[in-house]
Formats: sequence, structure tokens, C-alpha cells
Amino acid sequence: MVRRAPTRRSRRPRAREVDLSSATPDAEDRLSILVSSSVHGYEDLLETIFALLDGFGYRVAMSHKGTIPIDASESAMRNCLEAVERTDLFLGLILPRYGSGKETPEALSITHLEGLRAIELNKPRWFLVHEHVAIARQLLEPMRDESQKPRFVLKPGIPFKATPVLQDLRVLELFEAAMRHDVKNVADRRGNWVQPFGPDDDARLFVTAQFRRHRELVEKHLHKLSDTRAIRKKVRGAS
Repeated sequence: MVRRAPTRRSRRPRAREVDLSSATPDAEDRLSILVSSSVHGYEDLLETIFALLDGFGYRVAMSHKGTIPIDASESAMRNCLEAVERTDLFLGLILPRYGSGKETPEALSITHLEGLRAIELNKPRWFLVHEHVAIARQLLEPMRDESQKPRFVLKPGIPFKATPVLQDLRVLELFEAAMRHDVKNVADRRGNWVQPFGPDDDARLFVTAQFRRHRELVEKHLHKLSDTRAIRKKVRGAS
């Protein structure tokens, strides 16, 4: 008789508890988010924010990472503004540097226009502002020409010089727009939370606290997009 070698019984992996609140969602249920920011000098922070959001399950559009869909026939400005319109959520970083992409020296930067477009569309949005910007606004407020509001212009005879603390006074205009200073009655302001941060760790903590709640945000915002997504499905099926 030939004895058969005993078969080794495979061990079943032990069942483990899964934290559904932080589990990566199905592709269909993933919210998309645009991260709007100037880049130079803040690359490490943007890298971390991208990694956090991607890990929480979002589809992250960020120019620094090259994940914004590009239409080669359009300008950089147009592509970025269309990204604001297409994504579900918006995260804006208001930094001491004003950012590039201005079509003329007097024109608004891409980052500035992205923030304004998110506000105009009433996009679910979050803003982070560097503490240097918040402090500069307080220090310059007494020297402000009130007649020029909502622009942030200093009184005649008071020059402004760009520094690492604040490169351009238009940074302060974006800050006030994010706080919804255009709405006179404070009680009527909505979507006006702007979180100050100093060390990068403060910004990372805010992003973690706000966006690890992917499932909660999906339940709150995804139903508003269901009709649009259903139409996209039908179009894809017919093509």
C-alpha cells in the first residue's frame, strides 16, 4: 500500500474588526476634492495633505501632484476653474505667498479665483489660513483705506512692500472673502469658517479632523450629486 502524505490543513485567517468609518469607500462613492493653494515653499505640507486625503478615500485634485484633469486646448486658468466646478468639495489654503497664474500683473491669481469660484458656487468648502496672514491683516487694518472695500488698499501715502510674511495685499482680500465679509449681517454668513494654522502639524490636524469623516460627508453631500452621476452613467452606457 502507498501511504498518502497527510494534507496540511490551511489555516483560516482570523476575522478582524474593521473600522467602517475609516475604510476606503467604493470608487462610485468616493467624493472628489480640489486642494487650492500656492505651491512654492509649501511642497511638504501639500504632499502630506494629499497623502491624508487619498488615504481617507477621496479623489484628490491638486495641481502640485498633477492630478487635475487637463484639457490641452484650454488655458491653465480655465482648467483650474473647471476643476473647482467638477469636484465635490473644496479645500483652500490661504498662504503668505499670493501664487502665480495671473494673466496680467493686476489680475487675480489662479488660487484667488479658485476660492472665489468655490464661494460663488456655494461648494462645500474648508479654508486654512496661515497665521502670518491673519496677523498681517490685524496689523494693517488701522492703515486701511475704508473707501476701497472690499479691496484691501492702504491709505494714500502708505506704501506696501512685499515680505515673506505677506507677499501681496490681495491675499487679505481672499481671506476676507473666505470669511464672507461680503455678507454684512454676521448671523447670515454661511460656509465662513477659516481655520488659522502656524506649524504644519496644525494644518494636518485640521485636515485629519475634518476629512477622516468620509462616510459622514458622503451621506451629507453625495445625494446632491446623484442626479448628475446617474446622467453620467447613462451617457457612458450609450457610448
